[in-house]
Amino acid sequence: MSEQHEMGWRAATDLAGKTVVVTGCASGIGRATAIQFANAGAIVYGGDVNETGGKEAIAEITAAGGKAEFMPLDLANRQSIDNFVDLVKQKTGNAVDIIASVAGWERVGPFLENTPDFWDKVIAINYLGPVRMIHRFLPAMIERGQGGKIVTVASDAGRVGSLGESFYSGSKGAIIAFTKSLAREMARNGINCNCVAPGLTDTPLFHDGIQNPKLKEALLKAVPLRRLAKPIEPANTIVYLATPAADFITGQVISVSGGLTMHG
Repeated sequence: MSEQHEMGWRAATDLAGKTVVVTGCASGIGRATAIQFANAGAIVYGGDVNETGGKEAIAEITAAGGKAEFMPLDLANRQSIDNFVDLVKQKTGNAVDIIASVAGWERVGPFLENTPDFWDKVIAINYLGPVRMIHRFLPAMIERGQGGKIVTVASDAGRVGSLGESFYSGSKGAIIAFTKSLAREMARNGINCNCVAPGLTDTPLFHDGIQNPKLKEALLKAVPLRRLAKPIEPANTIVYLATPAADFITGQVISVSGGLTMHG
């Protein structure tokens, strides 16, 4: 029996000693992801533009006995991305095992009311920022020759579209296509690339982005499970895709949406 077949479930989901970068660690899915990675034994390097929330999340991890450190990160600012990557590489000795690109941003509204500034911010945070960050980390990950895991976070809006989120949907569709293509390129290096597409989730981004109570109610009625996801639910899928249990999964998009969308 091979070593992989002999591996028990606990070993297959153990990330002890692995170094992981988590963006958007200050709140919502990003915060839950950072905490779950720490619970799995990983050393977490969290980044967020919200320094107060990010430091609070890291403090929660360390108070529970986990290993984590916060570093400021604004995905809309190229210099901030470079500073973040340089600091993480310095702290880890160029030994990043996992990248979890979770940070995202949106505001719901008709496409014809969008402004160029809005487009720039959405595409910077949801697409170009993560691409730039991953591009900076990848060479060292490849050079180490120990494989790695990259998990991006899109949205079901990027798979099927969403009313009032046309440009946001486009940015998430872009990160989905990027992740699939990167998975093909990185397969020869043993680096798995997958994408998690959350549905409606109980996060500050959801509540800030949708101000209309009737719209929120209508959206909830469209979810077969009749509720919002808890942030920890998509977070669990993100962490799973970074474990040895997912070593033969790459180039996939996994919806965590309560059945709002069903892909086969």
